[in-house]
Amino acid sequence: MSLLGQVRGTLAEVALPLALPGAEQGRRDAAAGVAQLDDYILPRYRSLDAPLLAVVGGSTGAGKSTLVNALAGHPVTRSGAIRPTTRQPILLHHPAEAGWFEGSRVLPGLGRIRGALSAGPVPAAHTVTGPDAGTVSSLVLLADDAVPAGIALLDAPDVDSISDDNRKLAGQLLAAADLWIFVTTANRYADAVPWRLLLDAAARDIMVAVVLDRVPPGAEEEVVEDLRRLLDAEGLSGAQLFVIPESTLDPLGMLPAEAVLPLRNWLVGLAADAGGRADVARRTLNGAVRALAGRVAGIAASAAEQQRAAAALEAGVGAAYRDAGIRILDATRDGALLRGEVLARWQDFVGTGEFFRTLEQNVGRFRDRLGAFFRGEPPPAIKVEAAIETGLQAVIVDEAANAAEESDRRWRSDPAGRQLLGTDDLSGAGPGFADRAAQEIRAWQETLMELIRTEGQGKRTQARWLSFGINGLGAALMIVVFSMTAGLTGLEVGVAGGTAVVGQRLLEAVFGEDAVRRMAEKARTDLAARCQRLLEEEQQRFLDRLPAADATAAGMLDSQADALARLAGTA
Repeated sequence: MSLLGQVRGTLAEVALPLALPGAEQGRRDAAAGVAQLDDYILPRYRSLDAPLLAVVGGSTGAGKSTLVNALAGHPVTRSGAIRPTTRQPILLHHPAEAGWFEGSRVLPGLGRIRGALSAGPVPAAHTVTGPDAGTVSSLVLLADDAVPAGIALLDAPDVDSISDDNRKLAGQLLAAADLWIFVTTANRYADAVPWRLLLDAAARDIMVAVVLDRVPPGAEEEVVEDLRRLLDAEGLSGAQLFVIPESTLDPLGMLPAEAVLPLRNWLVGLAADAGGRADVARRTLNGAVRALAGRVAGIAASAAEQQRAAAALEAGVGAAYRDAGIRILDATRDGALLRGEVLARWQDFVGTGEFFRTLEQNVGRFRDRLGAFFRGEPPPAIKVEAAIETGLQAVIVDEAANAAEESDRRWRSDPAGRQLLGTDDLSGAGPGFADRAAQEIRAWQETLMELIRTEGQGKRTQARWLSFGINGLGAALMIVVFSMTAGLTGLEVGVAGGTAVVGQRLLEAVFGEDAVRRMAEKARTDLAARCQRLLEEEQQRFLDRLPAADATAAGMLDSQADALARLAGTA
């Protein structure tokens, strides 16, 4: 695929979906770039020998249609006081050059309507036929011997029309021109809207002919001098300038032929010079490609900004949920979960009276005391597991809600984030998260039980302990996992610490010190992984709203902008 085709494909896929400053302009620029490639650059690049398209444009009531009629020597297009007047653009061409315009070579998005000159002397002197008659999305094609071969005239809608469709169409037609015939009047030549378009012409290095219409007697020198000063200041010193004095129109609304003779002679001379026409086409094409390169570079900057903004939004969510994961793991390590219900249920299970006194008096006799402890039916350890599940679930859900609140706050402080959130409130844990957390904790507890079964398979002397103490040993392992007491103070430290020692000594009596350390580490790692997975799934509520990012888009656009700039010198 050619470079121009590649650029068109890239621009057609540009989305810039985030609500960032300049994003809307970037989207408009991308659409305009595609349109100009289709309407002008690609067709002209393929056929430099095609007739020049001279678009006659200007402000409302400047006299464009009257000028076109005068250049043709008879009425061919409608003019009048009711605005907007030019509802359909009229394209006048030499009869022998119909083939250049009847197809989709230029302005392929506009339909074609073949017009026929009427025999009667009426201002609206063409008959429109075809299925698109009456629509604004079509060109009316008129073959006329008065138009010199090698050039076509297109009467465009007003650039400042009260009709949005007319204004957009005028801009589209001007962007497809090989040269502009810009019509203004002695009292409106400094209007802002036309000058924006003239500045665009200067940027494209397009050939411009400025027609100063309705110049009062005696004012020509002063007005022309001022207009020329403005043109020079804006880089349009090479623009042709033609003056049409204020004149009385004949009954058909026609200007005197001599009023437009200089302009007509200039166009005829240009049309007759094949080399000159090719130079004009090449100059305008080079300018259009060069302007497109600048436009693509700007879009590349917008695409890069979109990537940075999306990455920042994603990073904010990631940081909030990573912090939540750290806080959850801290809560499982600092003894905080040994408070309250978990501590009470564990103490109910192991006993807090004689059991602790025995431990304090003679740790060396602990194995014997454990044997006596397990000869009876111990209190159910299920209550310990349930208390741990409830306490751990509360921590996870609370921290997930904190992460969601922080992510929601960060996004709402950013225009792009606000756009993505809309009216939805994501500041709490998502629906069903508490249930998923509970399921994950129960799965973790089941994994601990299986770990104990696996570890105890080769310990025949402890088989009887395992046969009726598996839940108790599992509860003890959970207590060991939560045994660091950095988060407790005062009497809680002694109570929780003593509680953890009971669990650890119980496990060591069955499995040995190394095995207990290994099982505790596995249990911590598994719990951390499950919490991380829960939080990663939960943060997707935010991340799923981010548009799919193409990390290569900005770089590709930058490269294409550079390649277009190089092509502009050889187009």
